[in-house]
This record gives sequence, C-alpha cells and structure tokens, in this order.
Amino acid sequence: MSQVMIARGWLFGAAAALALAAGGLGFALAGFQGTKDGGAVKPAARKILYWYDPMIPAEHHEGPGLSSMGMQTIPRYADEGGASAQVPGISVDASASQALGLRIATVQRGELASSLTATGTIDFNQRDVAIVQARAGGFVQRVYGRAPGDVVGAGAPLADILVPEWGGAQAEFLAVRRTGNAALTQAARQRLMLLGMPSGTIASVERGDRPHNVITISTPIGGVVKTLDVRAGMTLTAGQTLAEVNGLGTVWLNAAVPEAIAGPLKPGQTVRATLAAFPGEILSGRVSAILPQTQADSRTLTVRIELPNRSGRLRPGMFATVSFGGATQPALLVPSEALIRTGKRTLVMLALDKGRYRPAEVQTGRESGGQIEILAGLGEGEKIVASGQFLIDSEASLSGVQARPIGGGAPIAAKPAVTGRLYETVGKIEQITANTVTLSHEPVPAIGWPAMTMTFQLPDPKVARGLKTGDRVRFAFDQPPAGPTVRRMAQVAGQ
Repeated sequence: MSQVMIARGWLFGAAAALALAAGGLGFALAGFQGTKDGGAVKPAARKILYWYDPMIPAEHHEGPGLSSMGMQTIPRYADEGGASAQVPGISVDASASQALGLRIATVQRGELASSLTATGTIDFNQRDVAIVQARAGGFVQRVYGRAPGDVVGAGAPLADILVPEWGGAQAEFLAVRRTGNAALTQAARQRLMLLGMPSGTIASVERGDRPHNVITISTPIGGVVKTLDVRAGMTLTAGQTLAEVNGLGTVWLNAAVPEAIAGPLKPGQTVRATLAAFPGEILSGRVSAILPQTQADSRTLTVRIELPNRSGRLRPGMFATVSFGGATQPALLVPSEALIRTGKRTLVMLALDKGRYRPAEVQTGRESGGQIEILAGLGEGEKIVASGQFLIDSEASLSGVQARPIGGGAPIAAKPAVTGRLYETVGKIEQITANTVTLSHEPVPAIGWPAMTMTFQLPDPKVARGLKTGDRVRFAFDQPPAGPTVRRMAQVAGQ
C-alpha cells in the first residue's frame, strides 16, 4: 500500500472518530421498541432532517455520501433534544457523560485571597542621597584615599581644603573679638557664617584664638560613595560638587507588574520578597509608590517597594521575587479549569436539567488557588461543567446553540421580560463605573431570576450618587433592548 493511500486511510479514520465524538454528543439515544420478532429487538424509526459533515456543519446533503471535503456525512435527526428542544442547549445522555468524564461544579460564594507575584531588582533609595560641595573657592591639599563604590560611615573625611578667603575673614574676626565689643564681635561671626563656614570651624577658631584656613571635607551620612571628583592639587570653586553619597539604611525594590493586574495594588500595602542571593529567607516591606508611567515595550507598571537594609546585605542589582499579599475578600467562585477562553469572550458550560448543557458568557475577575472570581454572568447555586466542557462546546457550536449573554443571565426557563416594567430587589455593589454597576442581587421572582451577580446599565450617574463598592442597596430596573438598566437605587438602612 502506498504512502498516499495510508495517509488517506489515516485521515478518513481520524475524521470518522471526530464525527462520532462531535456528532454523538448531540444525539439523545433513540428509544427502542421491545417487540419480539424471532428474538430480535428493532430500533424505532427516526426522521432524518439532512446529512452533514461535522467539519462543515453549514453544508447540508439530502442523503448519505461524501462532503465537499471528501468526508463521510452523518445524519441530523429531527428528534435530537427530545421534548427539551424548545430550550436552547444540547443533550448528552448519562453513558456519554460518563465516557467523556464530565465533572460538574456548583457556583458558590467563598473567600479569595490575592496571590499576585512579580519580579524586580534592588536599587538605591534615591531619597537618601547627600551631595558634598565646596562652600568656598580654594585648593585641595590632601585626599583620604576614597574611591567610587567605597562604603563609608557618617563623618568619614574626603579631603583637606585650603581656603585663603576664610583665613583672612577669621583673622579679622579674632581682631574684633579682642576689642571686647560684643556687637562688633557678633557681626564678625555672622560674616563668617555667610561665607559658608561651618559652625564647628568657627567654634574651633574661637577656642584656639587663631585662624583655621585649612578645613576637612567629610561625608554628612554613611553609605556608598557613588561619585568622587576631588584630587590632590585641584583648584576648587564655590559650589563645586566633590562627591555624592547614597545611604544604605533602606533600599528600593522596583517590581515590574503587568498593567492588566496592577489595579488592586495600593501604596502602603504589605509585600513579601525572596532574593536569589538568600534562598529560603523572606523579607517584608511596603509599597512606597506606584510610578505613574507604564513601560511601553513590556506593558508593565513599576511598583516601588522600600525594604530595610540594616545589615547592608541588600545590594543594588540583586534579583528578587515579590508576592503582594492582601486581605481575603468574598467573591462568587468557579474552578479556573471550567473557563473556555475564545480570545473575544469567556464562556462556561451550564449544566441544565435532564442532561442538557448550554454555554454562558461570563465576566471574570481575580484568580487564586485554582479558583476564579465571576463578576457577572452566573448566579450562586448554578451548575457548570468543570471537566470535558470543550467537547460539549464544540458540539454546541456545530448545533448553532447560542451562548447565554451577560445581562441576559436569567435561567433558561425564565419568563420573558416585559420592557418598560420595573422590577425591584436587594443587592450588594461589587463594582461601579460611570456607565455600569455590577450587583450581587437576591432572586427576582417576577421574571424567574435566581440570586446572581450581573452587570446593569447605569444611564444616569446621579442614580448611584453617594454609593460605593460594598454598599447594600435596594434597586429597581427594567429591561430595554440595551439590557437590564437600573432606574433607581438607594442604600439599605442599618447596613
């Protein structure tokens, strides 16, 4: 047998298997008539609407044969779905469900903790910087062997500077001081201060009763010498920068957080960090700032975290992993594996009564520990498929079953809504924007809605004036073509 024939046979077999998997899900097993005719059981006749290829569901044929792709067609029966055909969805019998390994989960409320993690690097604390400058012109007589990168303590000497201008001013001050005139002495002392002379140098001149025209420049804080621009024999001008010293008592950890998940982060939030240099050790810090600019190439925000560094072990450039902790919050939860992400929307597969299933569109929120928050589209207590949902979704797509939209989240058997009529219930505000409000509300018996979380239109921001996330409210809504719309809303007293 040639390789071409083998390939064609393999493709035909794979197509047949796919047809059985996809088409078989939508077929309710036909009843069998228990007539005894020579011991044989004959199946009941079923009406065939048309024949089709599961790979090309829009192409219909009058009888069995090959499709335009050369694949064997299968029948589409009129009784598929049985008496439940009037309800959107597809039917899967118990044996097929067991064979597919379908696992059902219940939508329920629970606590969801933040588990956002990011990576970052240690950097100097730019708020702890000292600039050393020459206060007057002079000459460098001596340097103390410092170099950029050296770690020094507070008061460490950098250079001895000869300042001729200060020598003359000090001599005049001592001469005035010997006259005993207090007013003139005070004026001469003030002149020394205006020349930029440190108070400690002035005190030394008074104690020694002689000029001190050579002064020692020292570091005002302890830390690392970042720059050093002083050398022996140099001529200095007033205001010239000699050195820059960065403190090491605290350091910054700059974490890159994707902008899509950075919304819940706030300054002051507690974080935990682990460093590759110290495996197994957890450091605690706080978010000091969330920088306002987003990195265009990586679409991340820089979150600045301040970490104590009393021992000096944390050095700029070190790599760290950051975990942003947060208090648990109540949420409507489903297993993360139950979601079907198409790229344009997110779906779950509803498990209805009598073995029927229907896709439903949902809006998701935070995710942690294998659970994901449902912001809209599902109600507490509804059942969804947590395993095997992709096969059912494929059959639903082939059968043309429409997904239950967000905002049309009433159960399948709900009564049709009457546009213009107001319905009233009580709920909790989960999220609020200028044009929408997401509410976890109690059942609405008038239209058959169960308790659920869904998003309503908010045409007038004044309706939600003074209300915020977490408030318990009584609200009234109608159902125009644009979707459920809140018309009035007030906070429930005694909350």
